Amino acid sequence: MSAEESGTEHERKGKGKVLHAIFGCGRVGYAVAKELKARGIDVVIVDRDEKKVELLKEEDFVAFVGDISDPAVMSKVTREGEPEAIFILSNSSEVNKKAVKNVKEMLPQTHLVVRAIEPEDKEGLKELGVDVTLSIRDIAARVAIESLEKVEARRKAKELTAMIEEIRGKGKLGIIVHDSPDSDAIASALALKEIARHVNVSADILYRGEIGHHINRAFVNILGIEMRRIECEDELKEYDKLALIDATVPGANNPLPPPPEGNVDIIIDHHAANNKEEVYADFFDVRTDNGATSTIMTRYLQELDIPVDKVLATALLQGIRTDTSSFKRETHPSDFYAAAFLHEKADKDLLEQIETPPMSTEMLNVVGGAILHKKIKGSYLITSVGTVANRDSIPQAADYLLKLEGITTAIVIGLCEDMICVSGRSKDIRVNIGDAFVRAFGEMGSAGGHATMAAAQLPLGIFKGIKDRNTLMQLAEDAVTKRFLSVMKEEKSE
Repeated sequence: MSAEESGTEHERKGKGKVLHAIFGCGRVGYAVAKELKARGIDVVIVDRDEKKVELLKEEDFVAFVGDISDPAVMSKVTREGEPEAIFILSNSSEVNKKAVKNVKEMLPQTHLVVRAIEPEDKEGLKELGVDVTLSIRDIAARVAIESLEKVEARRKAKELTAMIEEIRGKGKLGIIVHDSPDSDAIASALALKEIARHVNVSADILYRGEIGHHINRAFVNILGIEMRRIECEDELKEYDKLALIDATVPGANNPLPPPPEGNVDIIIDHHAANNKEEVYADFFDVRTDNGATSTIMTRYLQELDIPVDKVLATALLQGIRTDTSSFKRETHPSDFYAAAFLHEKADKDLLEQIETPPMSTEMLNVVGGAILHKKIKGSYLITSVGTVANRDSIPQAADYLLKLEGITTAIVIGLCEDMICVSGRSKDIRVNIGDAFVRAFGEMGSAGGHATMAAAQLPLGIFKGIKDRNTLMQLAEDAVTKRFLSVMKEEKSE
């Protein structure tokens, strides 16, 4: 049977299927052909090497001998059907460019993927209308980096389990999250607890304060996550090793004493520490390029081949979605990979229940007070909400106020027991509000965050002796406003 007859028979059998063509079938072309075939895509291959073409036919590929720079090749290819995409992958720059011109003349709408032999080829190919350029050097470098990252992730995962295993049969692991933990912190702690269970070590998730945000309360209740609320540092002595999750600095919004007394055995986070030189842990893994600590913990579970059940997958997926604002804020490719892995295992009905809980009366009152006391300076909105029992209502109010027309940055100030709590939100691309909070409030207390969200907890200090809460709130608001606006003025002048 001739190549033409073979092609006609193939067209009859494969009518309605997707067809791709490969011009030049060296190692790269062959790898692409095998992958396309494995995906059920019909492939027609053109190569000038007769022996290679015969071998391809033996593997049931439709292939024929031809010079891909010859315009006549296009007529032979289209006998098999009109290719949806053509991969031009020879090792000659000139041949590839001629092939591109031939394709563009006959099939201008076909998706073109072309190998760039030299770095300078990329611009020329783009000018010819190529959709994708492949640089083998770039691919090799990317593969090398990804393999190194995989080796590093596996090494860190094994190092983590080895450290936890040291207390097997001897004691318990205490997993500490910040005082008002969000879903990313709680899910990450749950993942670490599962890793500990996998090596037969008992662990407790510990927090001080309140799970105040209505979504976080729903998260814990719906998924049935067990957590222990502790009242004092002495309770931490029950544990043989301590881990700090989704936080980096002991004593900063968590029940640990500050460094050096508060150093722990394990620290895992995706936030940068303001004073990391003072922080020490035997196991320290802080990856600021990741959008969520849940992403880091998912990678550990994958590297350790630990099964992820429905509850843990749902928790981690919610953690990633929350901290990346549904992949709209400071998201890394690793967050998408982790979410894709978790999505198949998560319970979508539970996610829906977690994300749409009712708003409490207290939260409604706080938002109402924030609107009532708001002060607008340009596109900045600064407000105070007085004394709040639930500190999570402060960032919730900031989220709500950022939606107001003309507002790019919202700052909400409240009194939480013996602390001034400040929450900031920004959608101004010129502002990194996390850095601004560190500069404005870092020396006064603890502060930090990201480009779009930040928080600070400030001791009352000289205001502590003031009994009237309204006066105290006004003084605190004036001080916070002055510091923040001063820093923002400095940033704009730099």
